[in-house]
Amino acid sequence: MTGDLSLMCPEFIQSFSAGMAASGAITSALRLVTKAAFEKSRDGLRRGAMLFFAASCFFELLCVVLYAHVFPKLPIVKFYRAKAASEGSLTVAADLAAAGLQRHPKPSAEDGPAIPERLSNRQLLMQNIDYALDMFLIYLLTLSIFPGFLAEDLGSHSLGSWYALVLIATYNGSDLIGRYVPLVEGIKVTSRRGLLAAVLARYLLLPAFYCAARYGGEAWMIVLVSALGLTNGYLTVCVLTEAPRPYKGPEQNALGNLLVFCLLAGICLGAVLDWLWLIGKGW
Repeated sequence: MTGDLSLMCPEFIQSFSAGMAASGAITSALRLVTKAAFEKSRDGLRRGAMLFFAASCFFELLCVVLYAHVFPKLPIVKFYRAKAASEGSLTVAADLAAAGLQRHPKPSAEDGPAIPERLSNRQLLMQNIDYALDMFLIYLLTLSIFPGFLAEDLGSHSLGSWYALVLIATYNGSDLIGRYVPLVEGIKVTSRRGLLAAVLARYLLLPAFYCAARYGGEAWMIVLVSALGLTNGYLTVCVLTEAPRPYKGPEQNALGNLLVFCLLAGICLGAVLDWLWLIGKGW
């Protein structure tokens, strides 16, 4: 999806990113509802979890069906895919063929100048190594804190078993808000150096979370979780919308996929580093 939307409009990337954050917020709301509904019933935790996962799987399957059968048939998707295919994108041309559409043949030497070949994936990565590093570092930090650290027992608090759920819901809600902030052009960071500086400055949240967990109260933790979510959503949208701008369709498609690969690498390593919070707790 990110590769497809990267060759279209930046606004589509923002909307898609906001939709992903909205799914997290809805998931948190669903979890809170199931906990409230089954908290006092026998075997309530199991029932709530089963209902939660059943609803989540249903919507996930619905999204897969919509992407496979509805998304390719939208007129605007056909337009941008045909445009990218005419610029030499093989993957988009394959998508068009799968949808039963014909791409325009490449012009011959007699018809006019040939379409220039797109940059290789390696060249794209080297030209956008800072953006790739941004995506990796954003999610490395986020997943080293969320959700594992937030789901741990963070000391005595008045919310009891609701505490971790409230923190996770706070993160998801603030992440959703953060993905709409770049729509305000005056406060959107477009400088490559500015984005990298903001991503690195975000790592100050690590010692802040450590201190809040040891010495702070619930209010401080909620404030920090809100900051984590806001910056995660904001920086993600800034990077994904700015990186593909200078390129043509096939390169935008490839660059979008490369950035998602870096995002996933950050998620995987961040989830591993999340275990470091257990040091000193019997590990």
